[in-house]
Amino acid sequence: MPDVSAFFPLIAIIVGVAIVVVAVWLATKLMWKVAEPNEALIISGLTRGTLETREGLDFKIVTGKGALVVPGLQTVRALSLTLNETELKVSCVTSQGIQVVVEGVVIYKIGDAPPFIANAARRFLGQQPKMQSQVYNVFEGHLRSIIGSMTVEEIIRERDKLGSQVRSASGVEMEKLGLVVDSLQIKDLQDPTGYIQNIAKPHIARVKMEARIAEATRNREAAEKEAEAEALIADARSISAIRQSLALANAEKAKANAAQAGPLADATARQQVVVQETEVAKLEAGREEQKLQTTVRKPADAKAYAKRTEAEGQKAADISAAEALARRTELEAQANARRTELQAQANATAAAATAGATRLTGEAEAAATKARGDAAASAIKAKALAEADGIKARATALGTNQDAVISQQLAETMPAIIAAAAEPFAHIGQLSVLNGGEGMNRMIGGILAQVGDYLPTLAAALRNGRDPTRRPPPHPRTPDAR
Repeated sequence: MPDVSAFFPLIAIIVGVAIVVVAVWLATKLMWKVAEPNEALIISGLTRGTLETREGLDFKIVTGKGALVVPGLQTVRALSLTLNETELKVSCVTSQGIQVVVEGVVIYKIGDAPPFIANAARRFLGQQPKMQSQVYNVFEGHLRSIIGSMTVEEIIRERDKLGSQVRSASGVEMEKLGLVVDSLQIKDLQDPTGYIQNIAKPHIARVKMEARIAEATRNREAAEKEAEAEALIADARSISAIRQSLALANAEKAKANAAQAGPLADATARQQVVVQETEVAKLEAGREEQKLQTTVRKPADAKAYAKRTEAEGQKAADISAAEALARRTELEAQANARRTELQAQANATAAAATAGATRLTGEAEAAATKARGDAAASAIKAKALAEADGIKARATALGTNQDAVISQQLAETMPAIIAAAAEPFAHIGQLSVLNGGEGMNRMIGGILAQVGDYLPTLAAALRNGRDPTRRPPPHPRTPDAR
């Protein structure tokens, strides 16, 4: 067996080392101080200051880490870096001399930089509650100073500007205290004198007026919309009633049509039958008329046209012959009259020594006038005969045209009438006519006018079937013979 006593020194060494280690660990744990995130450790005593703290007391600042503190030789104290706030209620006077009370709140903390922590440690280490009064005093003075340069209206409208100016003015002092202002808020502005209320009254009155106007406008618009809606409802009801009436009328009309469908169908059928019968009758009448046209009327028209053409040709020939005869007779009468006139003149010249020139001249003129009358009567008779022949041929072609027959008979009797009218002149031995040729023309015109007056009576006699030659026309008035 091995000797156990030989291991005792080794065990003693191990135990001793362990005890030393444990003692060192315990000592280290007791001397090692760790700073919390929201605090700074201020170690004073056997230390060497940094560049930030060398001017002044010699101490060490530890933030966010640990440091070994030798008990009895060094002292460690914590400086809180958390936020703090101070309520402000400061009585101030504006540039207008109006007293106001400003209420606000300042939120601040010790700065994170070593200079801020050093300044705060020198002033507030171990007595941090005093920071509140210090901050209040700093901001009270600056608030009174800045508000004294502003009007109430500017304070009301520019609170952010006021807060910015107060923070800027207190920044240097707060830095000396090691403090940093996170926020400065003006919560309220009290007016013991009632100035703010008086300022607000015109605006309040205007706002109330605008509110009343807006309310009245909205009420009016609402009333108009309601009236329009009621009008639309009334129109819709009227349209609905009209449509219902139309539907009812259509239903009644359909019912009446259905009731009349049977009689109407019968009447329509009868009407169609009558229409078809009428069409058949029209076709038959057309066929008969066509047959009449073909078998009777067209041949008769052809015969009548032939006879009418033949009569017109004969008439034209007779008229031409009569005109030629009349022209020849007239020329002969003119030649005889001229010859007679020349003879009369010659006789008158020869007998001028033994008889009066006036008597011979009258006899010569009378002879010439008679010759011209005979020639004119012969021409008129020839022309009348030619026209009568033409009218007779036309009347024969027409068959039943009474007026044409009457005209023909008048033309046939015209020479006899003219001859009867000129007969008194045949028994005149000597005829003296005043005004020469003009007087002769008047005399012949009177004869023809009397013949024209007798023509209606003659036509009436022909219509009644009497012989117009039995009653000769009255004798014309005998011209003044000298």
